[in-house]
Amino acid sequence: MQSNYDIVLFSTADWHTPYWTNKQHTAMHLAKAGYRVLYVETVGLRQLKLGSGIDLGRLWHRLWRGLKGPRQVSERIWVLSPLVVPLKHHWSFFRRLNQNLLALYLRGFFKKECFIRPIIWTYHPFILGAINRFNHAELVYHCVDDLSAMPGVDFNAFKAEEEQLLRRADVVFTTSTTLQEECQKISDNVHFLPNVADYDHFATSRKFAELPAELAAIPEPRIGYIGVLSDFKVDFDLIFSIAENRPDWHWVMIGEEREGQSSPKVKQLSELENVHFLGHRPYEKLPHYLAGMNVATLPTLINSYTASMFPMKYFEYLAAGVPVVSTPLIFTQTYESGLIVAENSSSFSDALAQQISKGRISEQCSKHYVGDNTWQSRLKVMLGILTSLKPNV
Repeated sequence: MQSNYDIVLFSTADWHTPYWTNKQHTAMHLAKAGYRVLYVETVGLRQLKLGSGIDLGRLWHRLWRGLKGPRQVSERIWVLSPLVVPLKHHWSFFRRLNQNLLALYLRGFFKKECFIRPIIWTYHPFILGAINRFNHAELVYHCVDDLSAMPGVDFNAFKAEEEQLLRRADVVFTTSTTLQEECQKISDNVHFLPNVADYDHFATSRKFAELPAELAAIPEPRIGYIGVLSDFKVDFDLIFSIAENRPDWHWVMIGEEREGQSSPKVKQLSELENVHFLGHRPYEKLPHYLAGMNVATLPTLINSYTASMFPMKYFEYLAAGVPVVSTPLIFTQTYESGLIVAENSSSFSDALAQQISKGRISEQCSKHYVGDNTWQSRLKVMLGILTSLKPNV
């Protein structure tokens, strides 16, 4: 295997998390393109709450996976759960210790699997001390979120590391214009490439003759939301206001609260007869549930973290043929296909009524709306840019 077909991908998400992100999808499609990928799970960006049973549970599972070493999950993908100190990321001592431990794991894996001078593809900046300890090819920074604005992340420590990464990266990909503008202040090779969808997967939504029984039991019209029920991302007050005022509309919430969260707002919503929490459903089954939605929503809170978001759900909803209503995220200033934007509960309610009356999106329109915003097309562009840096990739 040629060394230029080896990639180490540093993620901010664990491989087997219930909610797949662009990191896992990117790894999967790189493998399909012929690359061998070592997927390095998150080193833990936020401070753990040692009094939290959930955080302690995560710590125990990470310890168990880490002791087992890298594991192969498909023909060309290995997953590494690095054993690191999950505390005090803003202390240089702990950062150096963690990066030394990470480098030790990596060198052992490289020797075993003959990874020679791999490409580095990272979603966070806390890797420079580790990759300095071995020979590698191009350094790619795939910036998909403003992680410095995430609750629990040390802003100053993150920004200091990110600045160094931006100065060293050979190429930077961003998923929003906001992130692009920030990265361009330091790097001169930044490319805006928005999040995409697996069109073929979500387009199967049109093929189901019957709905899941639990969904079929919910009256129409059904208003859908799929994703983590995060209190710093989802505007639960907005949903509550609309659900309370329109009891004839039924909200279908597919997802669970994020780790360590137990929001009173979610509890209030669960007490409404027209709000239905179905819990997490596997990625493979999401098209089946979207087949029964009259409209899908992006009821996102507008804050420093979400301002830079380009939700994958947008193109996934469209691929499934479901019209969308969203709060005014920045991406909606550019993308408007199949979408109505609303700022408050009144306008959001009006937008929902409009989309419900229009009906679902035709297959022809879905293909047009999604266009080349698919994983296959996006990866082709990314690898093309990388090839221009390295003629023999």
